Parts: sequence; C-alpha cells; structure tokens
Amino acid sequence: MTPSSESEQNPDFWAPGTVVIADRDQLVSGAILHPTPTDDPNDPLNWSPLRKAVNFALVSLYVLLTFVQLDIGFTAWEQMQGELKFSVDQLNGSAAVNYAGLAVGCILFIPFAYKYGRRPVYLFSALLQFVGCIWFATTKNIGDSYGSNLISGLGGAIPVSETIAQMTIADLFFVHDHASMNGWYLFSTFTGAYLGPVASGYIVESQGWRWMWWWCVILFGINLVLILLFFEETKFTRVLSGSREVDPEGERNESTETSRDKQAKLQQVSSTVQLESRPRKKSYRERLAWVTKTDGSMLHDFYQPVVVLFTFPAVAYTAATFGTLLAWFAILISTQSTYLFLPPYNFTAVGVGLMNLAPFIGSIPGVFFGGYLNDKSILWLSKRNNGIYEPEMRLWLALPMAIITPAGILIFGLGLNNGSSWPVLAVGLGMFAFGLTVAGDIALSYSMDCYHDIVGTALVGVVFVRNVLAVVVLFALTPWTKAMGLKGLHIFISVVCFVVLLIPAVLLVWGKKGRVATRDAYMKMSEQQPTRRDFT
Repeated sequence: MTPSSESEQNPDFWAPGTVVIADRDQLVSGAILHPTPTDDPNDPLNWSPLRKAVNFALVSLYVLLTFVQLDIGFTAWEQMQGELKFSVDQLNGSAAVNYAGLAVGCILFIPFAYKYGRRPVYLFSALLQFVGCIWFATTKNIGDSYGSNLISGLGGAIPVSETIAQMTIADLFFVHDHASMNGWYLFSTFTGAYLGPVASGYIVESQGWRWMWWWCVILFGINLVLILLFFEETKFTRVLSGSREVDPEGERNESTETSRDKQAKLQQVSSTVQLESRPRKKSYRERLAWVTKTDGSMLHDFYQPVVVLFTFPAVAYTAATFGTLLAWFAILISTQSTYLFLPPYNFTAVGVGLMNLAPFIGSIPGVFFGGYLNDKSILWLSKRNNGIYEPEMRLWLALPMAIITPAGILIFGLGLNNGSSWPVLAVGLGMFAFGLTVAGDIALSYSMDCYHDIVGTALVGVVFVRNVLAVVVLFALTPWTKAMGLKGLHIFISVVCFVVLLIPAVLLVWGKKGRVATRDAYMKMSEQQPTRRDFT
C-alpha cells in the first residue's frame, strides 16, 4: 500500500510498530505478512504449519511442566511441616528464593540465547530443572529446600521468563498471530500452574510429598529427551541474497569518473557477480545443531534490559502489569495454601489442589478473549484505518480487566477473611485468573508489536521486575498480613491492581507519541541484534 495521506508522508507517522497489515490487493489469510519472510527455506517464518506446530508444542509442553514444578510445592507444605519441622516463614522464604532464581536466571541466560541460539539454552534449562526436581525429592533440611528452589528457579527462569518463549514466538509467527500464540503460551502456563497442584494434591495424599517430585523427575526426563531429538533451532540470521553487475575496470577509476561516465559503463557491463544463490534446506542434523553462533559481543545484552525498562513506555507498562499481577497471584496462592488447611475449611492437600480448578476454568475464556479475539480485533481496526496497524489497537480489550481483576481479588480475600464458603473463593480466583490471562496476553503482545527486534532484551527487564516483586511480597507476606490483616491486605492489592490496569487508557492517548520519541533508541538497539527483521 502506498501512503496517500499527508499524515502518512510524515516520517513521525511510521513509529516502531506501525505497519501495514491489511490491503485489498495483497491479502494472505486476511493480512499482509509482517515481518516479511525471506526466500530462505530455513527462515522459521517459511516453515510449514506442521513444523511450526511441533516446535511450538514442545515449547508449550516445556512451559507447562516448568509451572508445574514451580507451583506444586504449596500442596506439600502441611506434610513438610510435620516431617521436616519447617515453619511457614521458612517455606515462604524458600519460595522467595525460587523467585530470586527466576529473576537472576533470565538476566544470566537470555544473552546466550542471542549469541548461541535458543536450542542450547532450552536444553541447559531442562537439565537444571531435572536436577532441581531430584534435589526436591531428596530434601532433608531447610538448606536443601533453599538450594533446590534456587536451582529450580534458575532453570525455570528461561521458559518462564516470558522471554525465550516470546523470542520463539517472534521467530516463528507474524504480527497478526502474536496474541493468539501468546494466548496459547499463557494457557500452557496456567494449565501447569493451576492443574499441577490438583494432581500433586492427590499424589501427596496417596504416595507422599516426595513422590510428587519423583513424578516431576520422570516428566522432566521425558521433556529433556523430546527437546534433544525434536526441538529445532529457531534463531535465524538474515543473509544478503541476489546479484549485482560490476565493471572489472570501473571500480579502479571510480573516484575520477563523472556520474554520466559511470552510467555508460554500467550499460556496457558483461560480467555479473552472484552474491548468493537461494540457500538449500538444512538437513535434520543441521536443524538440531548444538549451537548457532553469531559474531559480535554479547556484553550489551546483559545491561540493556535495564536501559530498555526505563526507556520504552510499552516495556514499562508490560513490566508493571506482569510484575503486580504475578506478585498478587503469588500472594493468593500462598494465603490459600496457608489458611485453607485451617478451620473453618480444614482442607486436605487434595482440597487445596482442587481449588486451582477455579482459576484454570477462568483462564480458558481469557485465552480466547486476550488472544484470538484480540488478533481479530486488530485486523478489523486496521482495515478501518486504511490498512495501517497501530499497536495501541490491542489495548481496547484490556480496559475491562481494570474492573474484573481487582473484583476477583476482593471476592477471594474478603471471602477468606470472613470464612465464606469455598465456592465464593473459587469465583474470586476464577475472575482474577481471567483478568490475569487477558491483561497479560495483551501486555506481552503490545511490547512484541512495538519493539519486535529487541523483544528478548525488553522482556528480560519485564521478568526481572516481576520476580523481584514476587520475592519481596513473599518474604514480607507474613508480617504484612499480621500488620494489615487479610482484609486490609487484599483491599490494598486490589487498589494497586486497579491503578496499574488503567495504564492502557493512558497509552491509548499517548502511546504512539512515546513510540515516536523512542524510535532512534530502538533502531540503535535493534542494529546490535543479528536476528533483526526490520531493516528500514
């Protein structure tokens, strides 16, 4: 589509993330493909749907299992207190150490995903989690608990960080698919987080809490083998292809020739230098290479996440959204695991685990609303905008979450404080999970669309904020609850949640101005990425 309006001729109109995705003459499955795929058969954007599905299914399974091992520990707290004499403060502390590992791990490992490829980082992460689960199963003292949680957090930081998984999504899929794929990613996340404790509750009751971890060892062992044999590298470095004509003698005297002389020589050229023919498709073994190394320093990948966090408004919004929502999720899970074992509920491990069915059910429509429906809405809005897509178009569907999500927190927290029946608590958890899924999906997709070529760097900062907040609230949860009470605690976090989830309203007004203002910084950072797609 050729820009026709005066505003489109303005360079500031084409901010990072502003692209043409709908055109009457160039429709492919209802949208123009962006990023534009190359003619290389090894470009992940050119892979067949089945090949993409297999790759992303392995990522989804990996993420699911990671959240299983991150969230099942709470169901064993009662038995661990009885057998190992751990206090609630010690158990909260070990969970906080896990989140600390998550925070540090993404900063340590993601630069290697840029330098050496996604595949070796996934494999190393799977191995760490496998070892961590063995340590969990053989825990004898609080030192073991802290150590196993740290190793588990470091390993889980890679898939859980919303970084390498989002890098894989950006490698494989186009802009108009981002929310749908993020939706499936979050569905895998919440399937592990919510259904894992359901299964672990039954295992703890029937086989004991150690067997909960031995089952994880088995599953992570299978996962490690699947990644080793079937997960293909999605890192792709664009290469120059084509041909150009040259005069063997012309370049020698180029400095003394006039432009007319050079034009005449070009018309008489008889030799052609072929830069590169169409690349061949890699073999199965080549697609499973241990490393895919690119040149250049990766030092900037260690410090740029902090710079990005304070430079780009879209990234700051995503960090605030994920940071607060996941911190509040940690609070809800911890308070649920602490108080549902006590009167008037007197739940067993099975009962505590089954309570997680409520947020799982709430997350299912959230995946559709924040994923598929969000992708369809941006196509519709783009067609009404002369085919031009603005990332802020995604944010309209995030606004209702500012009401639904805090309401879920209040229903759960006040219900727990008042001893309300468990269905009341379940409704609150389901509403919170719906809002978390929708708001999280949209926030992730918004950042990916705004700053596609630095998505990994951007999301490392996001995840660091999220996990630091989780560490703080879990360490402070016991004295915080004693000081404010359950009622005051949940009222406070619901108010903060409401304020944070109103940020999309601000971005709908000023979001594009922020993208225009940060365009130069984005281009400078993207030029340092060998896998960048946007060469404009």
